[in-house]
Amino acid sequence: MNNDLLSLVKELNVLSAEDRIRVLGRQYGHEISLASSLGAEDQVLTFLLRKVSPESSVFVLDTGRLNQETYDVMQETQVKYQFQYQVFFPNFDAVEKMVSENGPNLFYYSVENRKACCYVRKVEPLRRALTDKKGWITGLRRAQSVTRQDLQVAEWDETHSMLKFNPLFDWSTEQLLDFIKKNDIPYNRLHDQGYPSIGCAPCTRTVEPGEDIRAGRWWWENPETKECGLHLKKT
Repeated sequence: MNNDLLSLVKELNVLSAEDRIRVLGRQYGHEISLASSLGAEDQVLTFLLRKVSPESSVFVLDTGRLNQETYDVMQETQVKYQFQYQVFFPNFDAVEKMVSENGPNLFYYSVENRKACCYVRKVEPLRRALTDKKGWITGLRRAQSVTRQDLQVAEWDETHSMLKFNPLFDWSTEQLLDFIKKNDIPYNRLHDQGYPSIGCAPCTRTVEPGEDIRAGRWWWENPETKECGLHLKKT
């Protein structure tokens, strides 16, 4: 971590999430974007961005396999905050080739297949979404999974050669849900049905009491592999 990034981390660490967003908006403005999966974390960040840094854009990666409830909250959020998401879809030819060769549910048969599907539907579109940006904002939190315990409020994203900001990295789930309620923030109704973490419909299930909050994501895999590739670090 270079000195400039270390200084930024120290500055952001002591601020509230709203003030973190305010600082980022003041420094980067339209040169940063929020990657929204339309889950609880990203709904909080969208609310804060529209409040203190409306020049910063919000984009959605529409994989083509999302739940209807996800599209419902997307529409509700646009109407409430009077803005438009930037929406990025996977490359049609790549999806057509993948499904034709491996079937529509290839992801259930191996980690390699699942990662290949995530690459086509998420990772490649993300690269296009981040073109010409200096940084991106995510809703990652340390409390989400074992793969995110070393998360920092600001990091250098080697994959995309830009800064990556995680303004809610130190928030608890209780803090998150309380903030949504107090500020009447639109949220995905699947959260009320036992889905704390929501991705593509065939790769997300409800979570049983006592299970990890990301246990419903790719539940047939070991916890150590449960990343789609959007947030993996080079080793």
